[in-house]
Amino acid sequence: MAPVAKTRITISLEQDQAERVRQHAERAGMDVSGYLVHAATRQMAESDAIEEQFAEVDALIAQAERAADGLPAEPASEPAAELTEQERREVEEALGLVHGRDRQDRRPGHAA
Repeated sequence: MAPVAKTRITISLEQDQAERVRQHAERAGMDVSGYLVHAATRQMAESDAIEEQFAEVDALIAQAERAADGLPAEPASEPAAELTEQERREVEEALGLVHGRDRQDRRPGHAA
């Protein structure tokens, strides 16, 4: 089998980053080049798997966005309806959950 042609890529690191990479490569029993190639290859495989996993969802989002582009705009002359007090509380509660707060305004998993 013929040897595989290699391409050199130069990267720049801060001194402390370079030292950490050298230490990790040594602990893994690898040279720095092999270690970085292994790390990059692993990251690329993970990214590819994530993209594949969400490809169907991304396609649905794109389809919904195309459909929304064809919808008529809301009339500018009609003012938005005000929220009732109950609706306002529900919105605040939902936003709190999205931002990681429970009904007692505590972040889940954190001491009060």
